[in-house]
This record gives sequence, structure tokens and C-alpha cells, in this order.
Amino acid sequence: MNMIDLAEDYLVDPKESIRKVTTSLLNEVMQLEADQQIQAKRYQRTGKRKAHRNGTKPRSLKTVHGEIVLDKPQIREFPFKTKVFELYSRSEEAVVLAVAESYFEGVSTRKVEKIFSLFGLHGISASDVSRAAKKLDKQVNEFLNRPIEVPIPYLFVDASYFKVRTDGRYVNKALLVVTGIREDGYREILSATVAEGEGDYCWESCFEDLKARGLKGVKMVVSDGHNGIQAAVQKVFVGASWQMCNVHFMRAVLKNISKKDKKDVAYMLKDAIEDERKMQEVAVILDDMGYKKSANTIDSFRFDLWNYKSFPRPHWRKIRTTNGLERINKELKRRSRVSGAYSNDQSLLRVAGCIMMDINEDWITGNRYLSFEE
Repeated sequence: MNMIDLAEDYLVDPKESIRKVTTSLLNEVMQLEADQQIQAKRYQRTGKRKAHRNGTKPRSLKTVHGEIVLDKPQIREFPFKTKVFELYSRSEEAVVLAVAESYFEGVSTRKVEKIFSLFGLHGISASDVSRAAKKLDKQVNEFLNRPIEVPIPYLFVDASYFKVRTDGRYVNKALLVVTGIREDGYREILSATVAEGEGDYCWESCFEDLKARGLKGVKMVVSDGHNGIQAAVQKVFVGASWQMCNVHFMRAVLKNISKKDKKDVAYMLKDAIEDERKMQEVAVILDDMGYKKSANTIDSFRFDLWNYKSFPRPHWRKIRTTNGLERINKELKRRSRVSGAYSNDQSLLRVAGCIMMDINEDWITGNRYLSFEE
């Protein structure tokens, strides 16, 4: 950037000049972050290189100098991560609103001023919160109710629990999350619903809403062993198979194993997880060891552990567990530690929706998750 030109610009329009400097500086910061993540500079040949650049994508950022448009680098092999948007993302704004709502309703006052100051917010009022909430709620509602235009053969469902203030008291409520792998191989976050629990009627309603938005082509649904999910899948997705998440299955078996035997049993399960005959042998061994509940767990899911093998072998590793949901759950829990509890259902849905919008953006603009080509 030419300093003489910058000085002339500043004399003509100081505000615009500062916006240009801020834009240039932050773009440069992101290019340096890309260098670090790739471990190579642009066009540099080195054996340490981990990935390759894939151009840039415009993304707006609100600053104290106004809204600017930055060139966010794209990396071909994995999502680019940057600190530039971290403090200004929709997710962070949603968390601030969750804390603020609680504060104005007298739910929690500890650390509120400190949290506000971290985001550069001072003198925030209830009307400020209301205006910002309306803006984010509109974005979240549009995201969670958008049409589903591509067939989705694989669905992944899970629920997390959060404290929500209801009728003046705190109760645990379930956030039902559904993601999918589309027919074109890309992942997408499809829905998030706040519910009283995980009864079959809750999941059935969730699935019916997805179908009303255009969901079709479902061949397999992957989840933990909750009975409500199984019942809803059987009723709503006729002809689709239900797959017990292999990781949740192992946890369920190990739950009733004593500490002294847990390591050995875990090894047996891992060795048998891809072989139905071996798994039945493990069930017999556990029954002989006195772990009847664990043996019964194996028997309960023996017909639903290997449904993934009906699909292309290259897909197996990624469709036999719900591990793809872990990033979402991790981000939800991390930000919930800031807000502590939510003042109402909409506050929880706003935070969750904003987090999911950011993650979904990475998913649908990144590399394909699976290949459906023959």
C-alpha cells in the first residue's frame, strides 16, 4: 500500500481510508494464517507443505469502522480457520445475546460485564438486545427452514441437553440435530429443534418437517440406540435402514463392565466390531463372565450394527458412526459454558443455529465428504 496515496485518501475521506487500511491489514493476516496452516507460502515448493490454496471467497465483517468485505482464503484439503472472524462471527454475537437476555431477566449477573467487554460492548440495553435478536432470529429461521433440494441418502441424528429457563425454573431440554450426506457427496446440516425430550413423537415430528421441506432419497439413518429414534425412523422413513452408531454401541456395552475388565473387553469389541460371528462370541464370553447386561446389549443391536455394509465400501468408515456430529456438539458445549443457561427456547435455538450456519458454510464450500461415483 502506497503511503502517499494513503495520506491523500485520508485527507479526502478519513473514514473510507481507515476502512481500506483495515481491509488490507486483515487480508494480510489471513494470508499469513493460510501460510501457517499449509506450512508453505504461495507458490513455494517445500516438503513440509500440507495442502494447497484454492482461491478466496468474499466475506463481510462488521467493524467499528463499518462493514468491510474481506478475501477469505480457501484451502483445498481442509477448511481454512482464521482468528479474524472469531470475535465477530454470528455465533459469538448469539452467545452475547444469550448472556444479555439472561442478565436482563435477572437470571445471572456474574461475569456479564466482563463478557460484554471482551466483545467491545459497553452500555448495552434491552432494546439493543431485542433489535439484534430479531436480526439473528430471521437468519436462523431462514437457515433452518430452507428447502432441501438434493436427495440425501444418509442421515445422522443426535441430541444434546441444555439448561433452559421455563416457567421460572431451569429444566433440561433436548436439542435435536439432523445432518446428512447429500447425493453429490457434500455434508449439510439440515435441522435443529428444541424439544422436551427424545420421545418418538419428538423425532417423528422432526423427520416429518424435513420431508415437508423436500427431504427424499433417505436410505439409512445413523444414531445412538435411543428407542424414540428407532421408532420414528421405522414409521417415517419406510424402506430405510437404521444403523446403530458403532461408537455408541461400544460405550453402551462397556457401561456395565467393571473397571478391572474394561480394557480387555474394549479390545475384544474393537476386534469384533466388523465381524458378526466374532461379536456373538464376545456376547457369550461376557455372559460367562457375569456381564449379562452387556451381553444383552450386544444381542439387542446385532441386527443393526452392520447395515452400513450394504453401501459402497469406500463409504463405510464415514457412515457407521455419528462422529461427524462431534464438531457441532463440541462447539455447542463450548459456547454454552459462557452463557451457562438459556433464558428461553429461542435463545438456545439462536445460538445453536448461528453455530450451525458457520459450520454448514464450511461443509458445503469445502471438499466433498464422500464420492458417489461408480
